[in-house]
Amino acid sequence: MNVKTSHYLQKFSIYIVLVILFIACSFISPYFIQSSNLINVARQLCVGILIAYGEMLLIISGFLDLSVGSVLALAGVLSVSAYKSTQSMAVAVIVALSVAVVCNLINALFVANFNVPAFIATLGMQQAARGLALYYTGGQNILQLGDFVKIGQGTVGPIPVPVIIVIGISVVIWYVVNNTQYGRGLYAIGGSRSAAEASGINSKRSIYKSYIINGLLVGVAGMIFMARNNAGLPNGAVGYEMTGLTAAIVGGTSFTGGIGTVSGTIAGAFIIGFLENVMNLVGVNPYIQQVIEGFIIVLAVAFDVVSKSRKSQKVIVKEEKKEEKA
Repeated sequence: MNVKTSHYLQKFSIYIVLVILFIACSFISPYFIQSSNLINVARQLCVGILIAYGEMLLIISGFLDLSVGSVLALAGVLSVSAYKSTQSMAVAVIVALSVAVVCNLINALFVANFNVPAFIATLGMQQAARGLALYYTGGQNILQLGDFVKIGQGTVGPIPVPVIIVIGISVVIWYVVNNTQYGRGLYAIGGSRSAAEASGINSKRSIYKSYIINGLLVGVAGMIFMARNNAGLPNGAVGYEMTGLTAAIVGGTSFTGGIGTVSGTIAGAFIIGFLENVMNLVGVNPYIQQVIEGFIIVLAVAFDVVSKSRKSQKVIVKEEKKEEKA
């Protein structure tokens, strides 16, 4: 195998895996490839993809967010409550986005200004946001959402509304990552924060922007999640941060920072979605599904570390050969 072929296989490996998995799932369960099931999978993946985008942006720059599930629940229940009080979807959207952004600004404050590790800062927010959601609702679900459910269950023709929302957001995220100074700065900070700052990149500003965008994505995800469940669930979305992290990492986002793509994250989300769906179709125990997803995360991170190590060794060998020739 020549170098060029090896490069292409490595570059497109995630998409090859996705296609192979799709074919395998269609053989495992004939119901898998029915249009109704595939539309259902796409609808279910919308929340996970939005969360994965936020995690992708943060991981590329060397950070992460463990508070996603709790902030999603808090933003979602407050959004539902605002809608029931005003019957205004505009007010509900503003509330959801504002709550999620404020929570993420607090995360950014501790990470960027006080140098608190993102793991610790967002773990604290995870507890605080969940507690606030439960306190506000008294631990009770908010029912009878009315037209609020359209954002999660409605359709435009045959296409679910959440899918349309996610497609639009995907285009925006792709553009931001690939065609803006902020997007290019993410990769530089993830590669080496000190080197990025030395080249004139304001890392603190970038951290704030990443967490703000993450907040906006979580706010939208919170509304879709509550609408899909037709209830404001203060205990909802537990563990969803792992769903986002898994999709991003499986999709090729390097946990050590500096590497990641929007298309890869989408592919990673669909790989996880297809696996979950086919396991449900064949009746795999939900607890066993969690075990499998845990192994997937570990294997994906291990693969990333090994790949980076091999690349580093190749670079060292090339440099040594150049020195010998000189």
